Amino acid sequence: MDLLSVLLQAAPAGGGSSGLSGILMIVVIVVIFYFFMIRPQQKRQKDIQKAREAMKPGDKVVTAGGIYGRVKEINDKHMLLEIAEGVRVRIDKNSVFASPEDAQQKQ
Repeated sequence: MDLLSVLLQAAPAGGGSSGLSGILMIVVIVVIFYFFMIRPQQKRQKDIQKAREAMKPGDKVVTAGGIYGRVKEINDKHMLLEIAEGVRVRIDKNSVFASPEDAQQKQ
């Protein structure tokens, strides 16, 4: 019994506030990560998706693999690109980005 009373007296009186400040710090860190990392990435993804939806035949594009081409045909899940005179390849829509040169011409 003597050991128990010594341990109870050694415990800090305001022990609950320490836990609250720890939880508050975790919440602040999550909010910071959201506004500086997650939210900008989501905005960038929405912009890329809008650009893909706005593509039409004749637009210059770059694939995720770095191949430059011109859109010839657009379907639901893929595009037909002409990468050289008479050379056409079918590419998944999600791996195609608007060409920087084409984006500058539109502005």
